[in-house]
Amino acid sequence: MRVGALAWAATWGVAHALPSFEQVRSAYRSSDTVLLDRHGSPLQALRTDSAALRGEWVPLAQISPALRHALLLSEDKRFYQHAGVDWQAISAAAWSNVWNSRTRGASTVTMQLAGLLDAQWAGPKDGKGGRSWVTKIGQASTAWRLEHNWRKDQILEAYLNLVGFRGEVVGISALSSRLFHKYPSGLNLEEGAIAAALVRAPNASADRVAVRACAVLTEQRQASSCPMLKTYTAQVLASKSAERLDADAQLAPHLAQQVVRKWTGTGTGNGAGTTFMPTTIRTTLDAGVQRFARDTLRQHLAELRERHVQDGAVIAIDNASGDVLAWVGSSGALSQAGEVDGVTALRQPGSTLKPFLYEIAIEQRWLTAASLLDDSPVGLNTGAGLYIPQNYDHHYKGHVSLRTALASSLNIPAVRTLVMVTPERFGQRLMSLGLPLKHNGDYYGYSLALGSAEVTLASLANAYRALAQGGMLTPLRTLVTDPQPSTVSAPVMRPEASFIVADVLADREARVPTFGLDNALATRYWSAVKTGTSKDMRDNWCVGFSKRFTVAVWVGNASGDPMWDVSGVSGAAPVWRSVLDELHRRHPDREAGLAPAAPTGVLTQAVRFEHDMEAPRSEWFIPGTEQPLMRLASARGAARTLIQAPADRTVVALDPDIPPQAQKLQFKVVPGVSRKWSWRLDDKRLGPAVNTQWAMWPGAHRLALLDEVGKVRELVKFEVRGAQAKEQPRRR
Repeated sequence: MRVGALAWAATWGVAHALPSFEQVRSAYRSSDTVLLDRHGSPLQALRTDSAALRGEWVPLAQISPALRHALLLSEDKRFYQHAGVDWQAISAAAWSNVWNSRTRGASTVTMQLAGLLDAQWAGPKDGKGGRSWVTKIGQASTAWRLEHNWRKDQILEAYLNLVGFRGEVVGISALSSRLFHKYPSGLNLEEGAIAAALVRAPNASADRVAVRACAVLTEQRQASSCPMLKTYTAQVLASKSAERLDADAQLAPHLAQQVVRKWTGTGTGNGAGTTFMPTTIRTTLDAGVQRFARDTLRQHLAELRERHVQDGAVIAIDNASGDVLAWVGSSGALSQAGEVDGVTALRQPGSTLKPFLYEIAIEQRWLTAASLLDDSPVGLNTGAGLYIPQNYDHHYKGHVSLRTALASSLNIPAVRTLVMVTPERFGQRLMSLGLPLKHNGDYYGYSLALGSAEVTLASLANAYRALAQGGMLTPLRTLVTDPQPSTVSAPVMRPEASFIVADVLADREARVPTFGLDNALATRYWSAVKTGTSKDMRDNWCVGFSKRFTVAVWVGNASGDPMWDVSGVSGAAPVWRSVLDELHRRHPDREAGLAPAAPTGVLTQAVRFEHDMEAPRSEWFIPGTEQPLMRLASARGAARTLIQAPADRTVVALDPDIPPQAQKLQFKVVPGVSRKWSWRLDDKRLGPAVNTQWAMWPGAHRLALLDEVGKVRELVKFEVRGAQAKEQPRRR
């Protein structure tokens, strides 16, 4: 009977391919994905399979002998003697229990493994709670084939890694870490007995598990351990599951979510993308830098708690490669919104956009670092009314150089520069730098110079990194092996203008009017840095770079509540400097702390300023823009056009209810234009280039501004519409 049954079972199982041990082990996946840093150290464990709780595959040699012995005593005493089916156990059992899963006395470890490897041999049941005879024969067939193709140690190793112990806990790794908080090699006699009892009855009560575990211990002549077993079993089964990594070792929860989205193409780790997620993913982060940035941010925010600040974020980048070395999304327990990732959240960046504005003006040769700009009150007409920008301290410095205006973060000169550059051009440049503006530049208007658009910390940091790299924009990299690599790179800014702006941001003396000499922006090595504060002190930023690294910090409140008396120097800057200092401490090579070399296409020139408005100095220029003496802006000044009115392509309509002689259009020139210059309307000269009232006449017109030799220096086109005014009634 035994031979016939096995022959039939073997024939039955031929249609079902038997995997090798190596295939089973290779296909095994932990329910967690562990993020590693660039050196292989664990950063973060993230649950990516909600169906079961599994740890790493554990080799048999690393599993406690006490557990192995207890398991075989409980499940399969003749494991090393039989060939997959224990005929002696079957003969000794009553026929009603041979094929009944209510007792496992005749079901060997190999047969149970067959059910774990092939779901059809785990069921169906016979309607009485036991396994059907078809299932039992299938198990026996597969067990016989396993024994002829696998070694005994491989069978036992696979079984201990695949068997369910309790609830969602599957495998010895998950059992050891989540219930006993140990490695599998450290389980003692009592814990081994409890584990063996759980295999027999995974969902049993603590009392029943303790009774079964006591029986296993008694069979090992260890009954003296039974009195305390009931209490210990209850404690073990009632304990909460421990994480793969302890709380302090969970360093990058926000980056982990970004990695899962990128790897699986989904926004969740709920098992839908399980087949796509490896058990370990190596990131570009440095665990030491990440821990330092996280702890420094938390410590500084704890000091600012009385100023109503509870959230913050940090990102650190290697300039050359774009590798992200630190990604701290929140302040953790200090925050009421710790799940919000401050690195990717949209916030107003304040004055941190100014360097890109001045870069355009320098790149286009409209301004130089020595150009004089007017820091005095100004009102600008917009579609929404009169826009009157204010400086942070509500004081005005008069005429200052672009270097001073940018380094000291003066608002009025930036807005005047945006009038020249135009909001639309500036908005296009910001978007080409990767900043996620939701609207075009004209939507934000002149307030764009002061950071009214929303950006992310990551995109802003990478834009500053482009400044450090001579205007070349390349994508950030967070994964060593990226499933969706982005290789797009483009020269967005001119190297010459980028270098000059970076030199301005590194000038400590130029910061003095606003920040003084002793502040958190000063480092012992060359660094360029800019702070920013959004409207009503809701967001505080500090972004800057050295030759090798870029660091960006945001502090504020995720809720949008304003901070109390927190500036860029007191809010984000201390964290910025500490993190950048730590990066240079870890990479002490001399080159990393030096100023970058000037690119081809820039030169130095000694300059003086009219009326000694600023001290003489040596200044960087793009060739063709250098000059030894800087005078107050006159004809050109900071204006975008020499003709202030009418604006180019203006359309004016005559009002038929107003007498023609009362309808005049003003021709207005910028202050400082020489009286030797003249107006010319269409083909007729009108006289000296002074502000003039012109009686309007229907038609398309061309207004030109001529210099003293008759050369056209500016030209605008405008149109007057309307047939003619109504004739006024005669008086009687």
